[in-house]
Amino acid sequence: MNENQSKYEQWILNLQERKKEAKFVRKIVFISMAVLILLIVGTGIGGYLYVSSALEPVDEEDDTPVTVEIPIGSSVNTITSTLEENNIVKNASVYKYYLKFNNESDFQAGTYDLMPSMTLAEITESLKTGTVYHEPIFNVTIPEGLRLEEIAAIIETNTSYTEEEFMEKVNDPDYVASLQEKFPELISDEVMDESIRYPLEGYLFPATYPYYEENPSLDIIITQMVQATNDAVIPYLDSINEFSTGSFSPEDNEMTVHKALTFSSLLEEEATESTDRAIISGIFYNRLEDEMPLQTDPTVLYALGEWRDRVLFEDLEVDHPYNTYQNTGLPPGPIASSGTASLEATLNPESTNYYYFLAAAEDGVVYYSETLEEHEQKAEQYIYNAGEDSEEE
Repeated sequence: MNENQSKYEQWILNLQERKKEAKFVRKIVFISMAVLILLIVGTGIGGYLYVSSALEPVDEEDDTPVTVEIPIGSSVNTITSTLEENNIVKNASVYKYYLKFNNESDFQAGTYDLMPSMTLAEITESLKTGTVYHEPIFNVTIPEGLRLEEIAAIIETNTSYTEEEFMEKVNDPDYVASLQEKFPELISDEVMDESIRYPLEGYLFPATYPYYEENPSLDIIITQMVQATNDAVIPYLDSINEFSTGSFSPEDNEMTVHKALTFSSLLEEEATESTDRAIISGIFYNRLEDEMPLQTDPTVLYALGEWRDRVLFEDLEVDHPYNTYQNTGLPPGPIASSGTASLEATLNPESTNYYYFLAAAEDGVVYYSETLEEHEQKAEQYIYNAGEDSEEE
């Protein structure tokens, strides 16, 4: 009996001990869980407060302008890091996620005077609209329809670079290759074809360019113009890739960016204020479809390298890849820089039965014809009898 009682008491003691251990373990687990929850909550609150703080202006009281340079082609990572380095935003990563969350993009390159007191929304609006808080030192305007040599003359007039320096730069194969790498959707190997006169002809966009330093490099000047062409072409890439007329040549009917720029340069050179680019575009496609030469005078002048008001009959005989009187199909490349109106007409030609057009200089009216006989009659009626110069195609 005593032995059984002793075992019973020992069992009771063991049971009590296990209860104490279980209670201790539960206490440890509770404390651990509480600590973990507090850590999670604390981290969440800390993270929330940190992000909330990063979304606020760096210093609401500081309106001191800080000059920030956003180079052409800058990525979002580069822009946000630059702003953090200049103490315009508190945290580059938070600002990057802010932009992503709000679906903000399409920032403009330029030199900005931004302030630490600005909100992220104000900074974003400035970068999107290209709002610059100081005037450019000078502007360079490139009108539509200019050749590369004419652009070189404008650069010489407005900068410290000569025409020769500009032309040497744009024709440097290594430099062209670097631009091709930077703008792969715009510049293809087509620009380096042996029959091309100048690889970047037609790739410098007509526009007014502001400059915020006294002597920007030729690379900055040229890259800015190519960037503008790239920006103008990108919205049309799907249309270019899907475009098909079966018109270019029996060997290669595929539309490319290079062909689109080449075609639009012809429209740019043919256009007057009253000329309907879409109709002339359709006329050119009709000729290409029937394997007729385009017979456009500006290509003859480009082949000759001589720029005058009239083309003589003897000029039409020049043996040159750009002469569309002697060769069918498009010339090897653009003959000038064209604007978006000509590119739009290139990809959206008006379908007609016309094959000929002429523009009378007296009133600028363009006359269209379906047959050569009709065309010659109109030329006799509106040009030769009028005794006025005109453009006849």
